[in-house]
Amino acid sequence: MNIPFKRGNILLPKNVDMTKWSVVACDQYTSEPEYWNEVNEIVGDAPSTLKLTLPEIYLEDENIAERISDINNYMDKLISEDFFNEYKDSMIYLERTQNDGKIREGLIGIVDLEAYSYEKGSQTPIRATEKTVIERIPPRVKIRENAPLELPHIMILIDDEKKQIIENLKNKVSEKDVVYDFDLMKNGGHVKGYLLNKETMDEVDAGLANLADKENFEKKYNVTGKDVLLFAMGDGNHSLATAKACYEKLKETMPEEEYLNNPARYALVELVNLHSPALEFEAINRVIFNVDKDKLINKLKEYYNINKNGKGQEIEIITEEFDEKWYIENPKSNIAVGSVQLFLDEYLKENEGKIDYIHGEDTTKNLARQNGNVGFIFNAMPKNELFKTVILDGSLPRKTFSMGHSYDKRYYLEARKIK
Repeated sequence: MNIPFKRGNILLPKNVDMTKWSVVACDQYTSEPEYWNEVNEIVGDAPSTLKLTLPEIYLEDENIAERISDINNYMDKLISEDFFNEYKDSMIYLERTQNDGKIREGLIGIVDLEAYSYEKGSQTPIRATEKTVIERIPPRVKIRENAPLELPHIMILIDDEKKQIIENLKNKVSEKDVVYDFDLMKNGGHVKGYLLNKETMDEVDAGLANLADKENFEKKYNVTGKDVLLFAMGDGNHSLATAKACYEKLKETMPEEEYLNNPARYALVELVNLHSPALEFEAINRVIFNVDKDKLINKLKEYYNINKNGKGQEIEIITEEFDEKWYIENPKSNIAVGSVQLFLDEYLKENEGKIDYIHGEDTTKNLARQNGNVGFIFNAMPKNELFKTVILDGSLPRKTFSMGHSYDKRYYLEARKIK
């Protein structure tokens, strides 16, 4: 397989306050305007990725077209002013010290969008882990389609249980390789980045090629007749889907030789090992509001064989009257949350009720115990089941798992020209 992770031409700003430059991913704090107001105050007139991206809290604003135009103009201004250092054909190894003190190691490079699909059932080397909501792509396309730069908050996972590819990089770099080292604003912790030399990047290529080896892949996951899944989406799935949609549109306007050599064929991302101790998966529970509880529960028992003796996939179901652990004997997904979501999707097509996705057991139980509601609580999906589940089931239902706290999400920092 031609490995779809490569060296990129990475841009970093010269001589700026990096704490003001770097802001958290645009899809965070979407119900908290006060967060973004504070970021605005911190940044002030300083150069910042805040002025190069569009926090999603503003997506419904009336002046959205004007905002996007301002972003593109600011990008053009920075490029024309020779604002960036460009590191050609590079990868950056980074250490992100999270708010809890744990260090998450990552690797910045570019992925080939020819090797990615967000379609359900896709067999490409790069795949979505959760269902892509197609309606979320067009507003993002408007932001990206005329932008000369991209800034990633995309995090892609590799399944390297031996921790030989990314974790080994700390032994290959020294202080002379440091390209940034600063505190992130708003509880974001600290980030330090190192430029890799050619020899080390060659070793990364060899490590990824080993993960992509068909024989190794089949043995590792005990599967046959499946195409290799090398990269699974962690965060920023809709951003990568937007990059793909823009690239596909571009392909309609130029001959093959031209689009295959266009910078828009690639997207800048951070690779992270699934087995990083800093990466924690949290369950996302469900509450169904204003529903006929008895009917929903009876339909669930018709849909699946349910027992209370511990055989099968465990779910905890809560209503005003009871809180019990049930077990699904004949699941339709590799994980419990997937099996329940398949049932709920079908049930809510035909019946009244509104679903919401809730973090935290206590909140879920408090809501589920209110009259007319039903709650489902799940165990967090073990990280080591992610790749196997995507290989067997395709992308998981939306809101299957969450990776860490909002302030530990990726911050915008590096950039790349896409025109």
